[in-house]
Amino acid sequence: MKHTKLVLLIAFTALSFAANAQKKHTKQMKKVLFVLTSHEKLGDTGEKTGFWIEEFAAPYYALTDKGYEVTVASPLGGQPPIDPKSDDKSAATDDTKRYDADTAVQNKIKNTHKLSDIDQKDYDAVFYPGGHGPMWDLATDKNSIALIESFYMHNKPVSFVCHAPAALKNVKVNGDYLVKGKKVTGFSNTEEEAVGLTNVVPFLLEDVLKQNGGEYSKGEDWSVYAVEDGLLITGQNPASSKLVAEKLMAQLSAKK
Repeated sequence: MKHTKLVLLIAFTALSFAANAQKKHTKQMKKVLFVLTSHEKLGDTGEKTGFWIEEFAAPYYALTDKGYEVTVASPLGGQPPIDPKSDDKSAATDDTKRYDADTAVQNKIKNTHKLSDIDQKDYDAVFYPGGHGPMWDLATDKNSIALIESFYMHNKPVSFVCHAPAALKNVKVNGDYLVKGKKVTGFSNTEEEAVGLTNVVPFLLEDVLKQNGGEYSKGEDWSVYAVEDGLLITGQNPASSKLVAEKLMAQLSAKK
């Protein structure tokens, strides 16, 4: 009888320890919001645009593989448009191939939350993947603008890659553009020219970041390049998406 009681006590203690460990892990798990575009028309070209798969997949897996919880939202909710060029074999990477085989993540994408239902208090940081879509909708979306401002004012990292810094175009903090006086990067004029869309996009991202007072810099076209200035993290192009995620995780890891 004593032996049985001892076994039960040990089992109960082990279960309690495991439960407390799980609670601690859950409490410590950082939550990151991903915001995708809902815009699908590539200007007046008759072609489609949307978000760039690699710019979602690489950061998504970089974060979730490390235990971060990712929620995905978009201005309209539901399935956001995917830039068809990003689904081409020529744009494939290990991360996009993983995404193509990941039905659970694809289902998450089909059911993005509506941006107007999102509250920054539920997350530790926000990440904006690019694609040309954000140039049209996220640059002027009031919910997105307010959300970025709220994250920043509550001392939470805000991160963007490629064309996604377009979402910063109208973001202000204390009356000044958020990018004013800050190191920033994004899809460059020369890269836009290389893809033949200089006269299609509503504005040139590099120009707007400079006009709003940002200290814009870039690496070589298509090279990995990202900059960090306090809570603001930006990457130049698709190749830079994982580096932005790594910088974001470094900031989140440093926060208690």
